[in-house]
Amino acid sequence: MKKRALLRWLKLTLVLNLGCSFAFTAAAQNYYPADIGNRWVLESTDGTKRGTYTLEGPKTVDGKELVLLKIQTEEFSTDEIDTDRYFVSVDDEGLKLHSIILEDPVATLTANFPTPATFFPIQLELEDEWQIVSDAKAEIRLGLAISGKNTTDFKVVGFEDVVTPAGTFQNCAKVQLNLQLTAAFLKLASTTYQWLAPDVGPVKYQNSDGLIFELVDANTLPYDVTGDGVINILDLTFVASRFGEADSDADVTGDGVVNILDLVRIAQHLGN
Repeated sequence: MKKRALLRWLKLTLVLNLGCSFAFTAAAQNYYPADIGNRWVLESTDGTKRGTYTLEGPKTVDGKELVLLKIQTEEFSTDEIDTDRYFVSVDDEGLKLHSIILEDPVATLTANFPTPATFFPIQLELEDEWQIVSDAKAEIRLGLAISGKNTTDFKVVGFEDVVTPAGTFQNCAKVQLNLQLTAAFLKLASTTYQWLAPDVGPVKYQNSDGLIFELVDANTLPYDVTGDGVINILDLTFVASRFGEADSDADVTGDGVVNILDLVRIAQHLGN
């Protein structure tokens, strides 16, 4: 009994120390929250398509532990699904892109970044600009392979309030993406727009055909393990009480065991 009481006391002490240490670390304006487990569902305004964004991981790629941003676009009339996979890491500056795999029924496009490129900064200001350049390879289903250069120019062109079926989001950054793929005998260009809400992420998207997608559902609180709508000391206590166990409800990092990493992740998001 004494040993069990001591373990409980140690767990509680750990929780309180983590709470004090990380209480002020949350970013005030994170335009692309990159927590594993985050999910956004956007549907086209004409009711023909659905796009689902998920953050999964950690995934080990070439010996590196990365997060997978997976975007699946479903065509309701045909049940066809296009899948875009972006392997990213996260640091104090934002999402860093390591590789891309874009798949549709016709072709697969891949691109790798030996030096990780800035995908989306955590914080955005009007007129911010950045660029991603990579060598790309497209494999056509007929067996044809095409190599070329992929260039995407990003620019924050405005801040707007966005009304969606999931709610109204204020001060959303409108990011313009100009993409250009150049190969030996072809040159493709397109322009899309992404609206990002602070501390929420993508809430609206316009594709190169002008079709608008709006947020219909989102889960950006994967660390709210108690489900009360806020990340607080109760979530830390819940996880700490299962320390060392293989409890999927408390294993927020998804590595198969409840450990210090789960407590740290929750502590970093206290008050969200």
